[in-house]
Amino acid sequence: MMETKSLYIVRHAKAEEHSFSKRDFNRDLTGKGIERAHRIATELSSGVTITEKTLVISSPANRAIQTAEIFSTILGYPLEKIQTDINIYEAYYLDILQVINNVPEPYESVWIFGHNPGLSDLTNYLCDRGIDLLTANVAIIELERGIDFASVSGGTGNLKTVLTGK
Repeated sequence: MMETKSLYIVRHAKAEEHSFSKRDFNRDLTGKGIERAHRIATELSSGVTITEKTLVISSPANRAIQTAEIFSTILGYPLEKIQTDINIYEAYYLDILQVINNVPEPYESVWIFGHNPGLSDLTNYLCDRGIDLLTANVAIIELERGIDFASVSGGTGNLKTVLTGK
């Protein structure tokens, strides 16, 4: 019997404002963003088990990878195992879906750290919902039984909750 697979869609925490002195890709988290990411990851830690069947994939942009590192540290995921994929940065939701579809067996839970509007659009596409992920929000999606990451597509996910850290 196939285990139900889970997707954790995490929008990066609050980042520095856009400026001419720094490329968008290089924007870092603010103190407030770091604090909120810590709070949400800590809230998650009691209900999440990280195993060798967990995979973390992040946009390589500073603010996303910094958020992934905070969550991974608190949840007990080895930092050196965080994968980055440029296809998550400023991506259309179907490009992010392609990253998920390429996740090999035997992973049972996948964490995606990235950006809006792609992540909100992806969550809405997978779960037939209309949500807007704010910074550091986590959408927890359970895939329908029998669906693996290679076959995830529109309407195959059930949105369990969105953690907002409020």
